[in-house]
Amino acid sequence: MAAKCLEHGPCTGHKKSLIPGWADFSSKIMIDTGDTYRLDFSYTQDDVDLFAKVTGDTNPLHIDKDYAAKTQFKQPIMHGFLSGSIFSRVLGTMFPGEGTVYMKQSMSFQRPMFVDKTYEAVFTVKEADKEKHRAVITTQIIDKETGKATIDGEALVMNKTEI
Repeated sequence: MAAKCLEHGPCTGHKKSLIPGWADFSSKIMIDTGDTYRLDFSYTQDDVDLFAKVTGDTNPLHIDKDYAAKTQFKQPIMHGFLSGSIFSRVLGTMFPGEGTVYMKQSMSFQRPMFVDKTYEAVFTVKEADKEKHRAVITTQIIDKETGKATIDGEALVMNKTEI
């Protein structure tokens, strides 16, 4: 998975040492309103099957090719919450990063997501409250092939050192 920050220019707002290819900086740059983080990712059918096993959501629409072939999707679709779990991964480990407390997340599922396709998770700081160390961050998943959003959402996070 390739991580990249801001469409144009350097990263601002997280520990750059966590991002492959970035040097470790001694001065801390905290996230601020307008900062953006992007991450390309994909999931496999094995990931979907493991998610089904762990959660107990064994809906055949996600795990049975023959069943899914008879639906409007013509193939298995990923669980919505597996798709959206990329938000937790990034917010807790990359942007803002370690120590982040996830307080709230809204998600609107716009389009189905499929295994073995590349998607881009996009995070934009909508509001940063430096006093309370909280940020409202828009969360979105974009289908890299079509450019269309598959999930739109918004997160509220707290991080005492990064916000």
